[in-house]
Amino acid sequence: MLKYLQQMRRTILTVLTILTVSLLTGCDFITNSFQYKDKTKEFIEVLLTEDYNKCISLMAMDHENAKNANIDSLKSGFSSFRQLITSNWGTELEYSFIKSEKRFSTVEDSNTPPNTTLALIEFHNEKEFGVLEVLFDDKSQKILSMKPLDVKAPIPTMTNFWLFGLIAICIPLFNIYVIRQIKRSDLKKKWIKYIAVIFLNTPSITYAAVSGFSFQLINLQIFLGVSFSWMGYLNSYWTIGIPLGGLYWFWKLRRKEAKLTEIEISTGQHIETESTTDIDKPVD
Repeated sequence: MLKYLQQMRRTILTVLTILTVSLLTGCDFITNSFQYKDKTKEFIEVLLTEDYNKCISLMAMDHENAKNANIDSLKSGFSSFRQLITSNWGTELEYSFIKSEKRFSTVEDSNTPPNTTLALIEFHNEKEFGVLEVLFDDKSQKILSMKPLDVKAPIPTMTNFWLFGLIAICIPLFNIYVIRQIKRSDLKKKWIKYIAVIFLNTPSITYAAVSGFSFQLINLQIFLGVSFSWMGYLNSYWTIGIPLGGLYWFWKLRRKEAKLTEIEISTGQHIETESTTDIDKPVD
């Protein structure tokens, strides 16, 4: 028994160490991610004023991928880029961070260069939005490259998005209710039932702010049946999983309660019948 407890202790310590390191690393990555929006905003605002020398100072010119860059060619590219932005979206823009990532793939062209991070930044005027793909140098936190994606869409109304969110919130509430009912029951191996309720939430329905509804047959929603993102219009969505685990155990518990009630009623009627028979029996 003591040996088993020591093994459990070592396992728990190992897991906690891994989680701590992952959390600290993740915090740095998240902090840098939200700085990318501010750096992109600064670059675009300088670009719109046609201060191309300042634009160059905001770029990671010391990075090995930029050492051979031609300054005149860069300035010419800035001018074309500025024309593209102003002709499609104007100069009064707001910015939102969508996501940042490091891509690792067996296809070499799909990888991000070493020590770089790719960020997607959304920008919009009063009516339409677009998306910028920005490559950042991890060391200097400056821009290595920037290009607009082939995205120009009307700003969606968010009313339906939040209304669907109200429905989505009902899924984890239902699963929590079922878990509480399982806890109060006399079922054996309750932890198996908990896992089924928490993880078995499929198929899934997604409502995205831009693209609307979509359906996936196999897509487990492990966080009690719901996932959520609110990162710019393009990456705002609710996904709910049909709570198959919760529905199954809700049905099982209700069926068990119905059987117990039926047994109690039958037992009560049987006792009442016996009592009546005893009363009617003649006394010798």
